[in-house]
Amino acid sequence: MIAKELIKKRFIKYVTVNTESNPKNPAFPSSENQWNLAKILEQDLKNIGLSDVVLDKNCYIMATLPSNINYKVPTIGFIAHIDTSPDFTGKNVKPQIIENYNGKDIVLNKTENIILSPNDFDDLLQYKGQTLITTDGTTLLGADDKAGVTEIVTAMEYLIQNPEIKHGKIRICFTPDEEVGKGAHLFDVNKFGADWAYTMDGSQIGELEYENFNASSATITIKGKMVHPGYAKGKMINAMLIANEFIAALPKNEVPEKTSEYEGFYHLHDILGDVEKTILEYIIRDHDINLFEERKKQMQQIAFNLNKKIGKDLISVEIKDQYFNMKEKIEPVMHIVNIVEETMKDINIKPIIKPIRGGTDGSQLSYKGLPCPNIFAGGHNFHGRFEYVPLESMQKATELIVRITEKVTKKYA
Repeated sequence: MIAKELIKKRFIKYVTVNTESNPKNPAFPSSENQWNLAKILEQDLKNIGLSDVVLDKNCYIMATLPSNINYKVPTIGFIAHIDTSPDFTGKNVKPQIIENYNGKDIVLNKTENIILSPNDFDDLLQYKGQTLITTDGTTLLGADDKAGVTEIVTAMEYLIQNPEIKHGKIRICFTPDEEVGKGAHLFDVNKFGADWAYTMDGSQIGELEYENFNASSATITIKGKMVHPGYAKGKMINAMLIANEFIAALPKNEVPEKTSEYEGFYHLHDILGDVEKTILEYIIRDHDINLFEERKKQMQQIAFNLNKKIGKDLISVEIKDQYFNMKEKIEPVMHIVNIVEETMKDINIKPIIKPIRGGTDGSQLSYKGLPCPNIFAGGHNFHGRFEYVPLESMQKATELIVRITEKVTKKYA
């Protein structure tokens, strides 16, 4: 049995290092503070006894657990990301330990009256009696994806300390900048050298995912004209009001808060504007590639229609593709998903196979030639103050990594 105390100690060590990425910085990595955790991990991987530990100039950490068998089996990999989301601060994380959770409200911060409640997050109730790690209500926790990082490090350490568990060559990698969509951009698939891999970046225990959104960003720039309000009739063009028309022209129910499962959406996540100029920042998401393309066309069409109505080309739309649905690349090698599903059942985890309403490094890596489904890391309510992770889920994820290596070894013996 993999010790929960070891997992807890390691996880807290990692989440208290601020690694928030920065979507506005084109540098790689996008924030210097990611190097702090990368260097800690570099030393930790050496300390537990992994080989070929390399922290490269782009802040990727790769390492090898050599095979301990005398026949060849596929080389598999495990991947997690070190950065945390810029959606909510990751500075000065103060984890709280809730032992033997009683199913009631958890006061995260008494001073600010911040409460994690099963009335708002009913998933909490499935963890009654377990140990929860939460925030103090003023930051995110960072279980996305430092839970995955912790699980991979701990699984590798367990395999090294228990050589009677037979396995082939295992490669691991920790990536920067996943939260800003760049985590796989400079990932060297050939250097990694795995036949396939798994990201440990899912949410609740049992999640197993090989489908994800197709994703684009859209920047809508609207030009206006400022004139003294007292003399503005027929002259002023208010970019903010045109922006309001653009927003209203999109389907009002196709937004994140009103969609689920395979339903796509438009998400307005930032507005910056005044009369002279207003910028709308959207993300566009859909699992179906044809519907995805239609969404992009619809944005362009709305801009065209409004420009025609105004009689001037004041609205421009810039769309950039970010990643695509990995289903296309995984379906031809579904045995790599089946191995995980079988292993989950072996250790009494109920598989939850569903589409990701987001993306992982694995979606981009699959298109770079490294098939890479996603496995749960255990956390809930990512990217905000109500994030938490059950310690027992992390323990099970760590065990799952170990048992997957065994399963592959036996299947290819």
